[in-house]
Parts: sequence; C-alpha cells; structure tokens
Amino acid sequence: MKAKKVFCEECRNDVTYTVSRTQMEGAIKGKKYSYTGKEAHCDDCGSEVYVAGLNDYNLKALYDAYRVENGIVSHDIVVAIPEKYAIGKRPLSLLLGWGEQTYSRYYDGDLPTKQYSQILQKIYDEPQYYAEILEENKSNLKTLASYEKSKKAVEAILGLEQSDESKINLAIEYLLNQCEDITPLALQKALYYIQGFYFAFYNTFIFSEDCEAWVHGPVYKEIYFRYRDYRFDAINGNNEEFDSSVFSSPEKGILDSIAKNICCYSGKVLEHFTHAELPWLSTRGELKANERSGRIIEKELIGKYFSNVKDKYKMINPNDIKDYAQNMFNQI
Repeated sequence: MKAKKVFCEECRNDVTYTVSRTQMEGAIKGKKYSYTGKEAHCDDCGSEVYVAGLNDYNLKALYDAYRVENGIVSHDIVVAIPEKYAIGKRPLSLLLGWGEQTYSRYYDGDLPTKQYSQILQKIYDEPQYYAEILEENKSNLKTLASYEKSKKAVEAILGLEQSDESKINLAIEYLLNQCEDITPLALQKALYYIQGFYFAFYNTFIFSEDCEAWVHGPVYKEIYFRYRDYRFDAINGNNEEFDSSVFSSPEKGILDSIAKNICCYSGKVLEHFTHAELPWLSTRGELKANERSGRIIEKELIGKYFSNVKDKYKMINPNDIKDYAQNMFNQI
C-alpha cells in the first residue's frame, strides 16, 4: 500500500509525512485551554504540512478540554443518548421542552449550557430519571410511535423486560469473539480494564459486579469458576458473528479499544500490569505475595485510579488507552 502524500510548501513537492501528538493551546470564550492535538510534518524537511482531518481533530480536542474543565457533558454522551433510549434528536428536544433543533445542535458539536449539560449527564447516567421525563412529557411528542419505541428501550435497560444476560456476560461474549487465543487470566484482566476505563471516560461503571484482589491480579470470582477448567489454554469462543448493537456507542468504544490495545498482551503480562497498579496493591495491603484473599477491590478505588490515568496520559478518546498499555509494557 502506497504511503499517503500531501503537498509541502517548503519542498514544493508531494511528500510523505509523519503525524505526532503535541501539546497545544486554544481559546474559547476568551479563555485559553491546553490540550493534546496532532501535527503533521514533512518527512524530508520537517516543515509542518496540512493534512485533511487534523484541524477537525484538534478542534474537537480543544472543545473536549473545555468540556472537562468546565464540567460540560462529553460529546460522546450527547451522541449516545438518542441511541441508548431509541429516540430521535428532534423528538428528544421536544420531550425535554427545548427548541426543536436544540439537541441536533449539541449532537453536531455545539456546547450545551451548564444547566442543560447537567440534565443530559443525569439522563445518561440514570435511566429511571429519563423514564420519568418520558412519562411526564410524552404529550410533547408528535407521534405515539416515538413514545412507545423509547419506552420499550428504557424498560429494557431498567430490566423490566426479561433479560438472560448481564452486561459482563455480553462483554465476555464480545471479547471471545474479537480476541484470538484469550486465556482465563487474560479475560479477567480485560474485564478489569473495561470497568476502569469506562468509568474514566464516562463517570459510571459498566459492570455491577465486584472484582477481588487475588494473587494473580483482579478477578471476577464467578467468571473464574466458569472458565477455570481451561487453565492456561485459550477459551473456546463462539465463531458466529456477534451482534454488537446490544452495546451503546460509548460501551463499544471502550470494548473495541480493550480488545485491540489490551488483549494483544498475554495474561501473564497483564498480570504484571495490574500488580503495579494502586487498586490491587492497596487492596492486598500487608498480604504476602502468594497469600490467598477474597478482598474486594472497591469500585471507588478503580474509578479514581483510572480517572487519574486518563488525565495523566491526556486521553481524548478510548483509542488513547494504547499509550498507557505500551508504557506499562515498557516498564516490565
């Protein structure tokens, strides 16, 4: 495959280029914000060159930095809400008592007010809150079909309809479908990283289950007993195509990144990762290296640690998890 080329004004020629991350600064509403953006430089002379798409990436990164510093709901969550509750952007605006185009503007990238931002964050985090709004304001909707479709979606989330599989079981099924040769040890660590990084990006936990600080790292006990007979062998997965529509966009984004950037390492390597991380270390405390324990790693510890990791590595989206994984690997 040919390398992509762009025009370099210094070389006066089409050249190959290298894209690198760099610290940038931009202003919104008269205030400056620092963020991690991307620049492209000519491979021949080193001059900066224009590459389509980088300006949009950097603008989004600037707005993401603004959102974080000012407590504004993330754009990923704004995009995920209509999908999560099976409602269009215009009907959702009407349901909330806003102008018909308001949600569409936020969906396209406009910044919501602090008041509207808090409402959107709560709607995403608390399906019961959304269900109450849906019932109270259903007369705002133009069609009964919009109401019934969204009601069905939120009832499914709340567990009012029969469901055979929890979120962690769906995540396992997805990982077994996406990752080659994943052992029980690697699976446990992948689930742990899904839990931690999902909280870091979306301020809520994807799994209700707790993990424990075992000798070989964080372990979800019920999952351990389910797959322990595989020992050091890869778990047999289902070769059929997995229907990923069971996940929201934020959920799938985290799962895809973990499958790509974490599951590429062996279970023993990932064990070393977790042995260097505060949640496992502080939960184990004074225990000896090979001493068994069923101590629960508190979700608050996991959430705080991975939120700090996200900030330290200036992660903009789940794909940036690879930087953390590579750094941890280099330290082994």
